[in-house]
Amino acid sequence: MATKADGRGSRTIILFLRDLAVIFLAALIISFLVKTFLVRPFYIPSPSMSDTLEVDDRVIVSLLTPQLVQLERGDVVVFEDPDAWLPDPQVDQPEGIAGAADWFLTFVGLAPDDSHGYLIKRVIGLPGDHVVCCNDFGQITINDVPIDETDYVTLDQEGLPASGTDFDVVVPEGQLWVLGDNRYHSADSRAHMDEPTGGFVPVSDVVGRAIVVSWPVARWQWIDDHDEVYSGVGSGGR
Repeated sequence: MATKADGRGSRTIILFLRDLAVIFLAALIISFLVKTFLVRPFYIPSPSMSDTLEVDDRVIVSLLTPQLVQLERGDVVVFEDPDAWLPDPQVDQPEGIAGAADWFLTFVGLAPDDSHGYLIKRVIGLPGDHVVCCNDFGQITINDVPIDETDYVTLDQEGLPASGTDFDVVVPEGQLWVLGDNRYHSADSRAHMDEPTGGFVPVSDVVGRAIVVSWPVARWQWIDDHDEVYSGVGSGGR
């Protein structure tokens, strides 16, 4: 025969499960809102940003840039493929329960979206900037001011210029000129100069600014924008 104590115990369990479900639902809603308005995780699919970012690194991207925080030279940004820079994604999507779980975690922002066409590069030229490579010392110049990118650029060997491809561009209004840190192994703005876009990336395609490497744990680090490199550069036409 059931006792009052049994009834109270059952009610306590039910209330506990209810509270647990509410907490879980609230956590998912908060995670979704954070992913939608504040930060999102992304993964690094290629070596184009090495040594700054390595293949399979996970990075946290602030969505406040450029919506609320102005883009600056040196920012490492994630942006949507502006004009078929990428081949069609060849991501093997899991099926069944694993596929549903992966979709759900991506939807709420707990896992990076591996299926969409995103790229990550460093902003070199802002709207109005005159960006040229290279001068007699192998440096890129911005508005006639040479920049020293030694702290973050990876070259195949010492003494090579900052780019194996020459360019001389003026960045149009609302556009960016972006390069990978692994300068001789990055299909960035230089690789698309002959296309209708001229290799420029619309500011409107920028998802956000990469701020930290979150995984693997051994590589946890803030992502430096090296603003000191660009401190002497004028404002161009912006």
